[in-house]
Amino acid sequence: MLCLVPSELVRFYSRFLRRPEVICAPSCLLLSGALTMSLQSPGFKMLRLQRTKLGGLGLRLYRGLHHKPVMAVRREDVNAWERRAPLAPRHIKGITNLGYKVLIQPSNRRAIHDKEYVKAGGILQEDISEACLILGVKRPPEDKLIPKKTYAFFSHTIKAQEANMGLLDEILKQEIRLIDYEKMVDHRGIRVVAFGQWAGVAGMINILHGMGLRLLALGHHTPFMGAQEIFNELPCEYVEPHELKEVSQTGDLRKVYGTVLSRHHHLVRKTDGIYDPVDYDKYPEHYISRFNTDIAPYTSCFINGIYWETNTPRLLTRQDAESLLAPGKSPIVGVEGCPTLPHKLVAICDISADTGGSIEFMTECTTIEHPFCMYDADQHIIHDSVEGSGILMCSIDNLPAQLPIEATEYFGDMLYPYVEEMILSDATQPLESQNFSPVVRDAVIASNGALADKYKYIQKLRESRERAQSLSMATKKKVLVLGTGYVSEPVLEYLSRDANIEITVGSDIKNQIELLGKKYNINPVIMEIGKHDEKLGSLVAKQDLVISLLPYVLHPFVAKACITSRVNMVTASYITPALKELEKSVEDAGITVIGELGLDPGLDHMLAMETIDTAKEVGATIESYISYCGGLPAPEHSDNPLRYKFSWSPVGVLMNIMQPATYLLNGKVVNVAGGVSFLDAVTPMDYYPGLNLEGYPNRDSTKYAEIYGISSAHTLLRGTLRYKGYAKALNGFVKLGLINRDAFPALQPEAKPLTWKELLCDLVGISRSSKHAVLKEAVSKKLGGDNTQMAAVEQLGLLGNEQVPRAESVVDALSKHLAMKLSYGPGEKDMIVMRDSFGIRHPSGHLENKTIDLVVYGDVKGFSAMAKTVGLPTAMAAKMLLDGEIQAKGLIGPFSKEIYRPILERIKAEGIIYTTQSTISS
Repeated sequence: MLCLVPSELVRFYSRFLRRPEVICAPSCLLLSGALTMSLQSPGFKMLRLQRTKLGGLGLRLYRGLHHKPVMAVRREDVNAWERRAPLAPRHIKGITNLGYKVLIQPSNRRAIHDKEYVKAGGILQEDISEACLILGVKRPPEDKLIPKKTYAFFSHTIKAQEANMGLLDEILKQEIRLIDYEKMVDHRGIRVVAFGQWAGVAGMINILHGMGLRLLALGHHTPFMGAQEIFNELPCEYVEPHELKEVSQTGDLRKVYGTVLSRHHHLVRKTDGIYDPVDYDKYPEHYISRFNTDIAPYTSCFINGIYWETNTPRLLTRQDAESLLAPGKSPIVGVEGCPTLPHKLVAICDISADTGGSIEFMTECTTIEHPFCMYDADQHIIHDSVEGSGILMCSIDNLPAQLPIEATEYFGDMLYPYVEEMILSDATQPLESQNFSPVVRDAVIASNGALADKYKYIQKLRESRERAQSLSMATKKKVLVLGTGYVSEPVLEYLSRDANIEITVGSDIKNQIELLGKKYNINPVIMEIGKHDEKLGSLVAKQDLVISLLPYVLHPFVAKACITSRVNMVTASYITPALKELEKSVEDAGITVIGELGLDPGLDHMLAMETIDTAKEVGATIESYISYCGGLPAPEHSDNPLRYKFSWSPVGVLMNIMQPATYLLNGKVVNVAGGVSFLDAVTPMDYYPGLNLEGYPNRDSTKYAEIYGISSAHTLLRGTLRYKGYAKALNGFVKLGLINRDAFPALQPEAKPLTWKELLCDLVGISRSSKHAVLKEAVSKKLGGDNTQMAAVEQLGLLGNEQVPRAESVVDALSKHLAMKLSYGPGEKDMIVMRDSFGIRHPSGHLENKTIDLVVYGDVKGFSAMAKTVGLPTAMAAKMLLDGEIQAKGLIGPFSKEIYRPILERIKAEGIIYTTQSTISS
C-alpha cells in the first residue's frame, strides 16, 4: 500500500493539478487512457482561487458596545475521521481582533492543536452555551444541540436525506437557526464556501490506490502498487478530449494520459446539437451529455466532482454502465501479469459523493475505513470487494478530512468574509428582521421553528418518501406486462427500479421473452393473447395491475379479463371504439383503465392539457391548437426512398394514410379522404427547416374540442410529421394497390410462391411473364409518369424477383418486406419531433402564440427515442396507480392534472425535455 504524508500530497497536487488552465477553467479534469478524472464544482464551474485578505469584515454594527456577541467553534464528534475545523487559527485571530469573543471546544482529534487556537485569541472551554453562533463542519449530535442558537455546518438535509431528518426535526423543535454551507452561493448559483479543491486532491490519491488494488485483482503487475519513488515519477501526458480515442487505442502503454474536459466537450442542446454557455446556464434541462459516448468508452478511470441537480444532464446512467461494462475486443493480447481487461472502464472516484446524482448508479457512499466497492451493472448490485465483475467505485463523502490542515485553511478563507454577519444573527428574532447578505440569507434552512420558505419543499420530499416506504412495507405489488415489443424494455427497466414490484411478462415470442429474462427479474409466461382466454383470465386474476403493450386490436380481450377480476389496466394505445364499448363495465367493476399514455397519443395530450388548464386558471381562452408529431430516423439515417425506418410492424403506419381525417380550420370543418387524395392534405412544415419536414392531418381532430374542453377554438388540428418525400412515395404505393387490406389468395400459405415482379404484374393487369421493361412501363403509367414514385418502387425491390412474404393481404406482405428493407441497423438511431402550437386569448385582449417543442434522440446503446417516449410515460402511470397517486376510476385518458402533472415532471429526470416559447401580440 502506498502511504503519502500531506507534504507529498501537496507536491503531487502541484504536479498533477496546479495548472492555470485547470484551476480557472469551467471544467472537469479528466485523466484518460489509463486514467480519467474530473474536478468540477457546482454548476460545472471552478472558482479562481483568490485568498481573501483577513481583517476586512463588512459589518461593524456592534463597534463600541460593551457586550458583543460570542462565537464558538464546536468539536467534531460524529465521525472518528473528521479532523477538520471550519476556521483556522489565523481566522480566529482576525475575529478576535475585531473585539468578538471566540470559544473553542477542546478536541484531541482536531488536526490543528487547541493551543494554536488559544494563541490566536480563542478561549478553550467545554461549555459553549454562551455563544449565539456555533460553527462546525459536520452535523452535531442531536442531544448536544443548544436551543435558539444559530448553527452553521453541512447539514445534508436539502434533499431530505433520511439519515438527517431526525436532526432537522430537533433543529425545528429547538427553534435553531440553521445555516448550511452547501447553499451559500453567489448570484450565479456558484458555491462560495466549499472544501472542493482538497476533495479533488484526496480523491486522486484514493483512486490511484484503488486502481492498483483492482488491477492486481485482475491479474496485473502495476506501478500503482509500487514504491513511492515509482509513484512520484509516474509519467503523464495531457491530451485534448477528441484525442482520447486515439491514445486509448495506440498510446504509449508506459504513460498515463489525461485530459481536461470542459462543458463544451460533452454538453449539447437536444434540438440542434450545439452548446451555448449562456443558454445552458438558463436552461440546463434543454441539454444532454455525450460523456457516455464521446469520453467514457475510452476511459479507464474517471474522477467526478460535478454538483448535480435534477434538471441537469447525468454523465452516466445505469444503462450506460451496462454498455460500458460489456466485454470488448482488445487489440492487445494479454500475457501473464498483464491480462486483457474485461472492459475499458475500470474505476470511478465520485468526489461529489452525490448518491443517485450525475453518476446514477452511485447509490451509496464509501468511507475512509472502507474506501472502495464494486458496482455490478448486470445485477445492479454493489458489493464490498475489489474482485469480481464491475466497476471499482470510491465515493467518500468527507474526502477533505484526509487532508485536514490544508482543507481547514482553504475552507476558512472562503467562509471568513461572512462570519461577522453570522455572529450578529439573533436566532430569537424573525429571520426577516436580520440584516443578512443574500449569500447567508439564502443558506438559512430553518429558523424560528420552521423551514425557510425556500426549503419548505423538504417536507414534501419527506412525505413522498415516507409514503413510498409505507407501501414497500406491504406485500409486493404484482404487475403483468403483456407484449415484448420495442416499448416493453423501458417499461420493465423503470418498474424494476422498485424492488417491491413483482413483474410477470406474457408473450408468444419465445426468444424475445428469454432475452428480457436475462436482463430483468421477471416471471416469463409464453401465451398467445386472444387464443388462450382461460390462461389469460387466471393470470390476470393474480395481478394488481396489467400493462398491455399488445397491438390495439387485442386490448379489448385484456380489458375484459381485467373487468372480470377487477384489476386495473394501462396501455399506451388509443382508446378505440371497441374499448370504449367496455366503459360502463369498467365503471361497474370499480377499476381504472387508462389509455393513450404513450407519445402520440400520450405526451401530446399531457402537454396540451397543461397549457389549456394553465390558460383557464388566468381566465384566458384557447383560440387555436395545432399539434404535429412524428417518429423518424435521425437525419443521417434517413437515406431511403421513404426517408423512414421501422422498429416495429409497418402495417399501422401504412394503413394510416388510408384513413380519412377531419379537422377544424378558421371555424370550418375540413374533411380529408384517405388513399390517393391524402397527398393533397400534405403541408410543408416551416419549423426545424434543417429537417425538411412535411405533415398531414391524422384522424378526427374535431373531437378534441370536447375532450380538451376548448370549444372556443376556431382551429383544431392534430397531425403526423415525416421527412419531405415520404407522403409522395406512399402515394405511389396506394396507386399501385399495394396498401390494400383485402384478402389476397395468391399470398396464402397454400398458394405457389410469388415474386414481387409477378405480384406487380397482377396489380397493374398484365401477364406475369411480361418482360421487365413492359412491367416498368405499366407501373409508370399507373403512377402517372411520376419519376420519384417510380424510383421508390424500384429501389425497394418491388419490380424484382425476390419472393413476396406469405401474408393475408398485399399490405401485410408489403409490411413484412419493408420491415426487412427499412429496419434500423447497428449504430443507427431514431428521433421523435413534436410541435404544439396554441393561440391563447387573454382577458386583456392580447393574443399569446405559444409553442411547445419536444425533440428526443434514441440512444445507440440504449433505448430508441420512440421506445423511451412511449414506454416511460406508460410505466410512470402504472407506478402511480400502484402507489395510489391516481384515484380516478373508469376508462380514462391522461387529461387530468392528477395524471399529467407528475408524469411531465418525471420525464425530465429521464432526459425527455420539452421547451416552450411565447410571443404576445395585440
